[in-house]
Amino acid sequence: MSIEIDILNGDASWKIAEPLHQAVWGPQQIADKPWVHVKWANADLRVLIETPEDGLVCHVGIYFRTATWNGQKVHIGGIGGVCTREDQRGRGYATVAIDAAVHTMRANEAVRFALLFCEPHNFTFYETRSWLPFKGEVYCEQPEGRIRFDHMAPYVFNIVRAPTLGTIDLCGLPW
Repeated sequence: MSIEIDILNGDASWKIAEPLHQAVWGPQQIADKPWVHVKWANADLRVLIETPEDGLVCHVGIYFRTATWNGQKVHIGGIGGVCTREDQRGRGYATVAIDAAVHTMRANEAVRFALLFCEPHNFTFYETRSWLPFKGEVYCEQPEGRIRFDHMAPYVFNIVRAPTLGTIDLCGLPW
């Protein structure tokens, strides 16, 4: 099996990622989700995995943000928009893409930790890949103002540290 891994500018690569994203996270697929009305941030970078036979099979968005943790500014990385084509799941593509995203965040020496949000059916997937549940509160911006983000569970990954308690304010839209 041969794959190609590209890490591209988020805005410039959206046209490539959008069909896969819509297939996995389109309006019909998310209609019953508690986060259906959330306004999401656009990825700064995108990890795209392609195979010669199947084209684009997996996407992971990478986000960089100056947020606050317990009132102190901290540079964090984020992972969001993780999606694998339904007929390509279970082949390790998401793991490869997430590893590439974490490697990219580590290369940005300012990033202290990574943060993602997931639904309960993905808890084990992330926990077996060294992501830790964040048990504190997370706040973010939405068109109506600052809100507590509790639509999905936050998970952190240790880059320099991995805080699991306290208050994180994303100081912007969630991912």
